[in-house]
Amino acid sequence: MSEKKGNGAQAAKAGAEVFTKGYDQMFVATKEQVEKFLPNAVKGLDEMSKFGKENMDAAVKASTIAAKGFEAIGKEVTEYNKKAFEASVANAKALMGVKTVQEALELQTGFARSSFDDFVSKGTKISELSVKVAQDAVEPVNARFAEAVEKLVKSPVA
Repeated sequence: MSEKKGNGAQAAKAGAEVFTKGYDQMFVATKEQVEKFLPNAVKGLDEMSKFGKENMDAAVKASTIAAKGFEAIGKEVTEYNKKAFEASVANAKALMGVKTVQEALELQTGFARSSFDDFVSKGTKISELSVKVAQDAVEPVNARFAEAVEKLVKSPVA
């Protein structure tokens, strides 16, 4: 019976050695894979972080351009309104000094024509300014989008 105990102990010892050797091999293989994968993972995270920051910078730049553009549009509208009000006041004063209906009609017709021309001119200017602001504000975002597409096209499929 002591021989059986000896064989059992040897078998247990041999099993433990096989298990330990297998565990050590698995640990070494896992460690090698982690060491191989980790630098690429860190590099990928760094690139994602940098890309996200650049996207945020582009969004801030686009917002700044848009805000400045809206400010310029606001100034144009305010300038037009002031000029139109002043012209209306001047026309009203002139109408108070007319002596005939014909004179009032001519004065009012001239005022209406001038007001319409100013309105169309300023409307065209504001419209062109609006288009420019929109194009300028979208440009930083478009540049980031183009860069993202380029990176996507160039990156290997995993």
